[in-house]
Amino acid sequence: MNAERSVLLNVHTGRGAAVESARLVVERFLQAGVAVRVLREEAEHIACAGAEIVPSGPEAVDGAEMLIVLGGDGTLLRAAELARPSKTPVLGVNLGHVGFLAEAEVENLTSVVDAVVGRDYQVEERMTVDVTVRSNGTVLAATWALNEATVEKTGRMLEVVAEIDGRPLSRWGCDGVICATPTGSTAYAFSAGGPVVWPEVEALLVVPISAHALFARPLVVSPRSTVAIEVLPGGPPGVLWADGRRRIDLRPGVRVEVCRSATPVRLARLHGIEHSGALFTDRLVRKFGLPVEGWRGRARP
Repeated sequence: MNAERSVLLNVHTGRGAAVESARLVVERFLQAGVAVRVLREEAEHIACAGAEIVPSGPEAVDGAEMLIVLGGDGTLLRAAELARPSKTPVLGVNLGHVGFLAEAEVENLTSVVDAVVGRDYQVEERMTVDVTVRSNGTVLAATWALNEATVEKTGRMLEVVAEIDGRPLSRWGCDGVICATPTGSTAYAFSAGGPVVWPEVEALLVVPISAHALFARPLVVSPRSTVAIEVLPGGPPGVLWADGRRRIDLRPGVRVEVCRSATPVRLARLHGIEHSGALFTDRLVRKFGLPVEGWRGRARP
């Protein structure tokens, strides 16, 4: 076996199809001479002889060529937590419903393995955001997000003031505010009425959720901007969610700051990124089942 090459598997073990797919992936990689790691908490479910069992954590991916995810977008977001510190590329194989972050569908699993073995893939970087919670200048908590950071109510309507680049923008009584990346524009922000942003566009999205205000439209701001959401004193508390996974409770009077992070998440792409805009358009049509009947395309001489 070629010890210089290895991949880490991250599997949604609650799905029978994912477990069966994982066994196939392990077998094919081992036959090709590529070592396979599986996380300790997943190894019992997968039960694959020949795979190396490693503890969960960022160190699990150290030295691996790629992290391959078998599951949906939620599983891929969990995998991003492992891969981001070492900048290891993540490749998603969709076994969920929409799977917008995934590169391939489960029926193409064999060709996915062959492409990785043949190094027939490219890597693109996806913008992430750093999120900081402050109280009177003191940092209370810090986290990051690939899709979005969301300030949300926990009970009664939340009272907040939005700020862009150090200047107040508007006060909202709302269910929450989403601060999203272009990658996250097709996730929670999309459901809340935000625009779809192509991945190569660098921007930050600010999307109020059910805001009671005259000015409460989704905003697209510079990637160099800092967005702040202040939870007003005297009002109800809130909660911060990062990618729907990491939770931080927000008491009245705190401030949540969101800005572009210097550390991206790297996604492996099997079909190249030279025409990523066209590929993203195709992905939108396929994932959302958009009607394109009647399209003729550009006339050719």
